[in-house]
Amino acid sequence: MSDDGTQDHDELLVADLVVERLRAWGVPRVFGYSGDGINGLMGALRRAGGDPAFVQARHEENAALMAVGHAKYTGGVGVVVSTQGPGAVHVLNGLYDAKLDHQPVVAIVGQQPTTALGSEYQQEVDLTTLFKDVAAQYVQAVLSPEQAGMVLDRAFRTALATRSPCVVVLPHDVQVAPAPEVPPHEHGVVPTAPEWRRPRVLPTQADLEEAAAVLNAGERVAILMGQGARDAGDQVRAVAERLHAGVTTSLLGKPWWDETLPISCGVMGHLGTTASGWLMDQCDTLLMIGTNDPWTEFYPAPGQARAVQIDLDGRHLGNRYPVEVGLTGDAAETLDALLPLLRERTDPAWRSAVTEQVERWHRIAAERAGSSAASLSPEHVVRALTPRLPANAQVSVDVGSVVYWYARHLTLPTGVQAHLSSTLASMGSGLPYGLAAKLDDSDRPVVALVGDGAMQMNGIAELVTVESRWRDWADPRFVVLVLNNRDLAEVTWEQRETEGDPRYDVSQSLPDFPYAGYADLLGLTGIRVERPEDVESAWDRALCADRPVVLEAVVDPDVPLLPPFPAGEEKLESFHRALDQEQDAEHARELLDQQARQEER
Repeated sequence: MSDDGTQDHDELLVADLVVERLRAWGVPRVFGYSGDGINGLMGALRRAGGDPAFVQARHEENAALMAVGHAKYTGGVGVVVSTQGPGAVHVLNGLYDAKLDHQPVVAIVGQQPTTALGSEYQQEVDLTTLFKDVAAQYVQAVLSPEQAGMVLDRAFRTALATRSPCVVVLPHDVQVAPAPEVPPHEHGVVPTAPEWRRPRVLPTQADLEEAAAVLNAGERVAILMGQGARDAGDQVRAVAERLHAGVTTSLLGKPWWDETLPISCGVMGHLGTTASGWLMDQCDTLLMIGTNDPWTEFYPAPGQARAVQIDLDGRHLGNRYPVEVGLTGDAAETLDALLPLLRERTDPAWRSAVTEQVERWHRIAAERAGSSAASLSPEHVVRALTPRLPANAQVSVDVGSVVYWYARHLTLPTGVQAHLSSTLASMGSGLPYGLAAKLDDSDRPVVALVGDGAMQMNGIAELVTVESRWRDWADPRFVVLVLNNRDLAEVTWEQRETEGDPRYDVSQSLPDFPYAGYADLLGLTGIRVERPEDVESAWDRALCADRPVVLEAVVDPDVPLLPPFPAGEEKLESFHRALDQEQDAEHARELLDQQARQEER
């Protein structure tokens, strides 16, 4: 500082050191919202001239979700910055999304000056206490300039090593304090470096042989693949072919597997496919690879199948199913080591049964998409995207009934990523995720699949962000599909399924909103579709537009969210009991019974 207390032009502050550290860790952009508690860092970002870039969201929660989306699409660390108090509280939801889906995210959160802490100062919140659960692996306040580099480095290393969110609390007076040119070599000052490399993790040979013995003994092998196998698609296919196994995926594993293969049974779980339900019900051996899918009632019944599990994090082994052999290791390398130990199958009976069920599911899915709906079937709308989705696209999916239609009807071209808030299942993530994908690679078109509930929660606001940025994109295509049924449809069907209660109109009805008209108002393109015969041409127009598009499809809320049988069969009585208490439920019951007959055939 100069004698008058102002900052010298060339003086390096702690905030500048933080920005330098972000560059050292390869961070291309940070997401956030400004405020007085983080203004020192904002000044450093301004001085950095866009390296890293700052992306202003409309709300800190959305900024945190963008950081999670960045981690998912790029494989790097997502970074979110916010002020203290309400800003800090707002980022919690996105950080929990990172925690539950195991994504590396670092939050840099401002705080009031250290001299004011403990005085009930304005916006004073005990941030280390606030974040101690979501950032259980690492949360630390920087209390001196000499500590800043070490804390940043530990946060990044921990986020990468544990695939979890970490939090750095940065009080304002520390941000604007002069940074030490070189941290002193003395007691109590810890040297550090921005360095971390992924380890090679492999099981022992004895454990691989034990796992192979279990798999070789099976006659009806099923593979459940999750996001932990994102770089092991070729290895999973080689193992499946050798074992004549059927393959199903978790929701997070779907983008990393080729669903056009004849042994691909689709997504497992409540929102999964008929073929996946059959596979889990009929297998006698289960190989789980990089998955921690929570839908345990859709796994084989305990005792039905012998199981082997592969996971990079040994804490997940046996966490969802009583496995016989748990292998801690990288999915691709572990499968490479396991493959030579597996015997080639010669009996085609199981593989033939699997492919028959896959073909049966494809027929059912086509029937459902073409079934009679009161207005327009949401299944038809999403299914119509499959042959039109550009080969270099990226997809984001929000939370709600739209996830069912994505899981069951959208086949992704090889190399097309699709991401969503899976384990936390946080509504409103679709637009932030899509923006993170687009900002990372603007040459690629983005399609966001969103329900009207999620749009009203925060998607409408983030369309403002789309409007403010699209002119800088190399490829302006950013298509937001809004399924408008004026209902919180997933929760409506959950009320019927889990409680046996009729639809509660006050909690479930949504006010109408002109989504396409709002896009036009912003200077984007709005397309509204109400008839089945207009769906295909609407997609064609949206994917050829010269600017972002909101494609609003007015769809039928009565299309059921029936889980695949056999687990779904147990839900029918509850569904019927609820619908019997509702007026004007004939159409919903007709569609439900139609789906049940399809499952039974």
